[in-house]
Amino acid sequence: MYLALLELKAARGRFLLMGGVVVLVAALVGIVSGFTTGLGDDTISALRRLPATHLAFARGADSDQFARSLVDGRALDGWRAREGVRATPLGVSIARGTTNREVEVDFAAFGIEPRSFLDPGSTSGRALSAAEPYGIVVSQQLVKDGVRIGDTLAVDRLGITLTVRGATGRSSYGHVAVAYLPVTAWQRIRFATPGVAATTAPPPRQYSAVALQAAPGADLAAADRALGTGTRTVEAAYAAAPGYTGERVTMTSIQAFLYAIAPLVVGAFFAVWTVQRQPELALLRALGASRRRLVGHTLGQAAVVVGGGTALGAALAAGLGLLVGSEVPFSLPGAALAATMGTVVLVGLAGTAVTLRKVTTVDPMTMLGAGR
Repeated sequence: MYLALLELKAARGRFLLMGGVVVLVAALVGIVSGFTTGLGDDTISALRRLPATHLAFARGADSDQFARSLVDGRALDGWRAREGVRATPLGVSIARGTTNREVEVDFAAFGIEPRSFLDPGSTSGRALSAAEPYGIVVSQQLVKDGVRIGDTLAVDRLGITLTVRGATGRSSYGHVAVAYLPVTAWQRIRFATPGVAATTAPPPRQYSAVALQAAPGADLAAADRALGTGTRTVEAAYAAAPGYTGERVTMTSIQAFLYAIAPLVVGAFFAVWTVQRQPELALLRALGASRRRLVGHTLGQAAVVVGGGTALGAALAAGLGLLVGSEVPFSLPGAALAATMGTVVLVGLAGTAVTLRKVTTVDPMTMLGAGR
């Protein structure tokens, strides 16, 4: 290892150049990982926050379920009657509104029953109440956009006015901040006709889905057959959020390509470096160095370059996250950063494997005149 470090010092220009490439690759992997997690959170954090095990959609809604599915009151009542299952309605739709202070916002309307297990409560102000059917609780993103407790929010072109009762934590759906409201108010928003004055007639008793808390052993398949629904776990329902699957595939593909680039770049560098120092390796073999020691010599140099470059790249990615995290959907927890950088180190060291054969097969006779 001592000789490996001496070589690093003697050829520091080459190794610094290679280390710089590793820094950039590691930083890019970390940044892409942060955006992948951040975009995912910005798309489905409201769904992740649901304290439910399953969601029952209308049968036949096989994609974009929150936009296409409508479950009627009969199915809700049927789920509530099933043994081992707690059920409550859930409505999801995107709307736009303007406050009494002329703040325009887009929001994802999550219709729930107040005091049900889906009720998020409030961190400030008051929680939802059945006594105030048009009261809403907004997420922190809407507060950041300028919505305040006590404001009124007029839903565009529907003639429906909502009152902000309180605020809760960060929740978003499809990159839109969430506002929680009683399911009766959500039904009026969902089934209202734009440009037509609001009516006093009750809206259809329909919902986007039925949220379930199912006990182990509950026969959900039998209930689906009887009630005409299709049940999915909450995690499986993430794909129903707009853009979630496409974003995940895109960002994961970019990350995979970066993982593929790292071993190729590192391997190419150390392959050239090994060829250039064949005489030195042959001399070490002639002096009695074992093949194992030469392999350790090579891997030690690679570990210093790849490990050091990855550590600097991780610091760069984390610094960027701190810089832009409040402005863009970027999330890079310490555990995710460590796992990502660990993978970069592993694939980088794997790239040096292409050089090990040349290291182990070097001929010591080269330095004893065999080539003369």
